[in-house]
Amino acid sequence: VQLIAGVGPATATRLLDVMSEAPEPLAALEAFQPPSSAAGEWQAFVQLYRALRHPQLDWPADMDLARRWYLPQMERIHDDAQTRKGDLEQLERMAAGYASRERFLTELTLDPPEATSDQSGPPHLDEDYLILSTIHSAKGQEWTSVHVLNVVDGCMPSDLATGSAPEIEEERRLLYVAMTRAREHLQLLVPHKFYVTQQSAMGDRHIYASRTRFIPDAIAAQFETCVWPLATSEGPRSASPGGVTVQVRDRARAAWR
Repeated sequence: VQLIAGVGPATATRLLDVMSEAPEPLAALEAFQPPSSAAGEWQAFVQLYRALRHPQLDWPADMDLARRWYLPQMERIHDDAQTRKGDLEQLERMAAGYASRERFLTELTLDPPEATSDQSGPPHLDEDYLILSTIHSAKGQEWTSVHVLNVVDGCMPSDLATGSAPEIEEERRLLYVAMTRAREHLQLLVPHKFYVTQQSAMGDRHIYASRTRFIPDAIAAQFETCVWPLATSEGPRSASPGGVTVQVRDRARAAWR
């Protein structure tokens, strides 16, 4: 009832007290004298309450009546009334899927929506997110923490860009650009090995990779070197499961049949 313009907490409390003490709440509401500032919208509220208490009103028709009454109040109270109108329509469609008002309100209370809809605007970035960028696209930008992938010969410099001294120098400059994008934390990732393409799904053919020539030992000594995964006191990893061994053995035998 406080949605009505001119009805405050005191008037709402007085109305509820009168209705709770009366043998017929509807009669008490009809006889109640609202503030003069609320007189213009009071009769519409009384008519809504009367319609909602009609014994022949079936669910979810009462949801439609409440929505129609609330729309003018919403347009007066909220600046984004047009957007909120879509929420009301969606809520009414959801209500049609429940057998009763009690069941609908119970489900809505136990599992309420996390947010209502709104028009799209500038996105809000979460605290935990990742930006993927090429070195060329990163020019002119900076980030708090930067991870540079595949800092090995064959990638930096690319094996397709080692035909001449100017090409190699351009690759060196690109690595410099990548490393200087970090404001606080820089990590250069040097893979131990690369797996060969075009092999079976369980294939293990691979080649070793060496650190890029652009970071010789004298410069590498200035870095903190970390290895992942860390070695454990449990020794080397256990052998492959027996099922896999049997599968390989069977395939080998089948090849000689």
